[in-house]
Amino acid sequence: MIIGVDLGGTRIRAARLDDDLKLLERRETLTLSEQGPDAVIERICEQIQAVWPATGDVQGIGVSSPGPLEPATGVIVSATNLPGWHNVPLGQRLEDRFGVPVYVGNDANVAALAEVARGAARGCKHVIYVTLSTGLGGGIIVDGRLLLGRNGFAAEVGSMMVIEDGQATTWELVAGGPPIAQKARERLIEDETSIMREMVGGDLSKVDAKLVGQAAAQGDALALEIVHRAGYIIGLGMTSLLHLFNPEILVIGGGLSQMGDLLFEPMRAAIHENIIYEGYLTDLRIELAALGEDVALIGGAALVRTQGGLVPLLE
Repeated sequence: MIIGVDLGGTRIRAARLDDDLKLLERRETLTLSEQGPDAVIERICEQIQAVWPATGDVQGIGVSSPGPLEPATGVIVSATNLPGWHNVPLGQRLEDRFGVPVYVGNDANVAALAEVARGAARGCKHVIYVTLSTGLGGGIIVDGRLLLGRNGFAAEVGSMMVIEDGQATTWELVAGGPPIAQKARERLIEDETSIMREMVGGDLSKVDAKLVGQAAAQGDALALEIVHRAGYIIGLGMTSLLHLFNPEILVIGGGLSQMGDLLFEPMRAAIHENIIYEGYLTDLRIELAALGEDVALIGGAALVRTQGGLVPLLE
């Protein structure tokens, strides 16, 4: 059996999975990150112990964590949503406690592995996974192996550099959830007509990306314009990733993906208008992520199966 752990800013979850990466049992608790790394690690250990099998061997523990982190050492270098987590040796702490191999992976990388193991990219060896949320995160599978880079910092797709209004910025700071909301607030402050104003009772601080998507779904012209712009910019970034990695499938997850075709139609248009050769699109699949909140637990177990992403899931 394998233990998968999801370390998030709000919740810690742990699960026991079988060798086929099927969930057998899970537990969860609040992270309470303000109490510091030691207290959080103790809660991780409690959740792991709660799902530890009464009999039988455990192959290892796989942890999905915010990054950046060093997969080779299991050290969390920094985690913006976990105060005080700087150079925390999480992997070694858990290995000392439970006596089995421990693998720690960036949450987006782990999600990519999970989607290959049991999700939308099952059976695929060339995969790009992108999560569209507060930021834009990514995981890339090449020839069945997780792309990690020299230090394990590879595939930070949201940090691809772009120019916006003459200034250097990043893909996620132009097309992520916060910039979508900010663009809507700026336009509403200019007194543009939109149902979004009524939806928040005039309190523009309540305008977020989810609300913009809801307004767009109701046909609001301003919201549709903003979502279309974001979708097109997302598509431009996807086009760059297609040119770099030539995958067989793009898997898209995250809260913004719930906007559906309102976001994806301009995204697909950007790809088709800017691809340098149609061969990149031949038989290319673009799919929504399939595993929901289980993705980190399944991905954590997949980290163990792949020795941290170094061994292919598929031969």
